[in-house]
Amino acid sequence: MENKIIIPKSSLDFLQRLKENNNKPWFEANKPQYLIELNHIENFAGALLKELSKTDVLENTSGKKSVYRIYRDIRFSKDKTPFKHFWGGSYTRATAARRGGYYFHLEKGNSFFAGGFWGPNAADLKRIRSEFDHDSETFQEILNSKSFVETFGTLQGEQLKTAPKGFDINHKAIDLLRFKQFLIIKRFTDDEVLSPLFLEQALQTCLNMRPFFDYMSEVLTTDINGASVL
Repeated sequence: MENKIIIPKSSLDFLQRLKENNNKPWFEANKPQYLIELNHIENFAGALLKELSKTDVLENTSGKKSVYRIYRDIRFSKDKTPFKHFWGGSYTRATAARRGGYYFHLEKGNSFFAGGFWGPNAADLKRIRSEFDHDSETFQEILNSKSFVETFGTLQGEQLKTAPKGFDINHKAIDLLRFKQFLIIKRFTDDEVLSPLFLEQALQTCLNMRPFFDYMSEVLTTDINGASVL
């Protein structure tokens, strides 16, 4: 991989200044700088998309379309500040056969890549739990693999305090059955984000999500007997 795309320090510094001056007059006065920094992030997102697309099928068509707008939707929020103070973006896996998506968040002191299922619907959650009930070992092998532990540590997400309805509190997979979200997160320091190696590290992080995504895709596209539901 040609590793020429570097996120400059100015891209994180701009966010810090925006956080301290989160208003439209300041933003308009500094919009030329914003557009310069946005271009750096779009170039990074495009380079990562190009590399990811070599091993996965994605809906994204460009780095520009992969990066989220900086403008916040404040219609239903108590926080009326108009701008986000982070660079965010995502890559959506294409077709119903591929579940999961890659997300990135770049912010001074709070940068990470994440993937998984933030709000699975009732049917998907039921299907995942039925799989854990039937066979939890396969998923545990993924969570305990060297690449998963070294990259993400542990599975994250909101959990029930007790057993889900229909399951025994003493079930051997109760720790998995309690999950309502299934998230994997890899955090990066500012030095890592600004390093020439960051694109390579970001790509490897996404590649290390694939066993998790492939497992969930298999589960969510089949019934408990393994027959396709697509």
